Amino acid sequence: MHIVNNNNICDTKYCIENYNKRFDLSKVAPVNDLGVRFDSKLAFLDHMNEKVNKAYGILGIIKRNFIHLDNESFMLLYKAMVRPHLEYANSVWCPYKKGDIELVEKVQKRATKLIISLKHLLL
Repeated sequence: MHIVNNNNICDTKYCIENYNKRFDLSKVAPVNDLGVRFDSKLAFLDHMNEKVNKAYGILGIIKRNFIHLDNESFMLLYKAMVRPHLEYANSVWCPYKKGDIELVEKVQKRATKLIISLKHLLL
C-alpha cells in the first residue's frame, strides 16, 4: 500500500528475497488494521461509511424489537449498542471535515426519531 498526498501513484515494485528466491509483493488498496480501514490517502471514507452503515443497522434492530421506548431505556440501548461502533478508534480516524462530521451526526438525528418525546427536537 502506498500512502501518498497527491494523485501521482508511484509504480515502484517491491519484493522480498529469501534464500535466492524472489517474492514480488502485490499492491492492495484499502487495508484493515485492528478494525480500522486505511486507504492510500488516509481519508477514512470507506471506514466511516462502514461504521455509519453498521450503526444504522443496529438502530433498525432497536426500532424493530423495541416498539415503545422511554428516554432512559433508549439511552441505555444507544450507548451500549450504537455508540461503540461510531467511537471505536476515533483518535485514529477522527472526522474533521464538515461533511464527515455530518455523516456521523446523521446517525444521532435518526436515533432521536425513534423516541416520541424527542421527535420535536429535530430541525
